[in-house]
Amino acid sequence: MAFWQTRDFLFCGICGTLLTFDSVRSASCPLCGFKRDAKEIEGKEIQYTMTAEDIRRGLKTQTEDVVGQRPVTNKACPKCDHPKAEFYNIQMRSADEGETTFYMCKGCGCNFKDE
Repeated sequence: MAFWQTRDFLFCGICGTLLTFDSVRSASCPLCGFKRDAKEIEGKEIQYTMTAEDIRRGLKTQTEDVVGQRPVTNKACPKCDHPKAEFYNIQMRSADEGETTFYMCKGCGCNFKDE
């Protein structure tokens, strides 16, 4: 049995794209058209393990991406009441919850977030 048949049953066997279900009978690749019979997928479980290092690496990558010119909004600083702040968003919780918005005051440089 091929490797992709034992582990990556929800992904295309040709290009690796996530398969989408066209009907109750088959799933297909939206990129290259590869089809997989739904019977091959039925009853299989997906398990994913994330380590603390994975989380740290993801957060480091996200914060590196936001360095540079950030957008400015009309958000008053809780420390000095300056009316403008730079902001960026990071997904801190599970995917079904909203992102956390972080701000940096344009007046005093104070960092704060939405509560």
